[in-house]
Amino acid sequence: MINIRPVSDLRNKYPEIEEEVMSTGAPVFLTKNGYGSMVVMSLEQYSALTDGIELALDEADKAAAMSDVRYTADEVFSRVRKGVHGQKAL
Repeated sequence: MINIRPVSDLRNKYPEIEEEVMSTGAPVFLTKNGYGSMVVMSLEQYSALTDGIELALDEADKAAAMSDVRYTADEVFSRVRKGVHGQKAL
C-alpha cells in the first residue's frame, strides 16, 4: 500500500518514517498543502532505480569517445520521438 504523509511528519516523526522505509523497502510519499512534494526512500531503493541509467550513460560516453560522429539536440530528440512513436529511427 502506498504510504502518503504530510511533509511535517519528516520533521516531527523522522525516526518513524526512517524505520518504515528501511523495514518495508517501500518509499514514503510526502505532501505539502495536499500536493505531492517529495519522496523518501533508502539508498538501496535509489540505487536500484538509477544504477542501470548510470551504466548506460557510461557506455554512451565510451562510445562517443571512440567516434567522431556528433548529433545536434534536434537530431537526438527527433530520433527519440520516432522511437517512442514506433517509427524507425534514422
